[in-house]
Amino acid sequence: MRKETLKQQAYNIIKKKIITCEYPPNFLLNEEKLKDEIGASRTPIRDALSRLEQENLVRILPKKGIMVASLSIREINAIYEARMLVEPYAIEHYANKVEKERLEYFRKIFRDGKEIQERIYDVDDKLHIEFINAMDNEYFQAMYERIYYQNCRLRILSGVKSEKRIEETLQEHLKIINACLEEQWQDAAEAMREHLVCSKRASFMTIIESGEMAL
Repeated sequence: MRKETLKQQAYNIIKKKIITCEYPPNFLLNEEKLKDEIGASRTPIRDALSRLEQENLVRILPKKGIMVASLSIREINAIYEARMLVEPYAIEHYANKVEKERLEYFRKIFRDGKEIQERIYDVDDKLHIEFINAMDNEYFQAMYERIYYQNCRLRILSGVKSEKRIEETLQEHLKIINACLEEQWQDAAEAMREHLVCSKRASFMTIIESGEMAL
């Protein structure tokens, strides 16, 4: 196997374990154990950890080791601050590039809410990414990719949402989609802001109650 492939493989495996919280926030990683788990030498492991540090998924602490990045209140505030700047902007200025057939597709899915409760996160992500991709701006897309991975960790730590919050989420997304279909871009952007505010509040409440969040 080529050296580059080994590096990519090590990176993908460790990243997946972090995103799925198999390696939870503040978990100390051990290079020797990673070598055994992944079946790779020290060089691919270190390369993977260096890349993950650049993505804010691990922290390399001198004389202490490698720690999975925390999900503190400060971190979550930063995630939602970035989302509040980027996502409404994407809708207001670029949502007109999203094909109406795609918007109708998402409207139908969110209307059939009870059928998608088990995959609400997946459908939710796809709609948000649809607007980001409409920007056709690799810098925004790269930033959003980092946000996406942190959001995955937050969702897993938060646990399953209540039925009440799922229903609210469905209605919030329908409001965004309906405004887009009516080409009311400012209204759609405002609906996205409202959705993000509600999402942030719900995430804080759930994860604080679980005792998993650091200050």
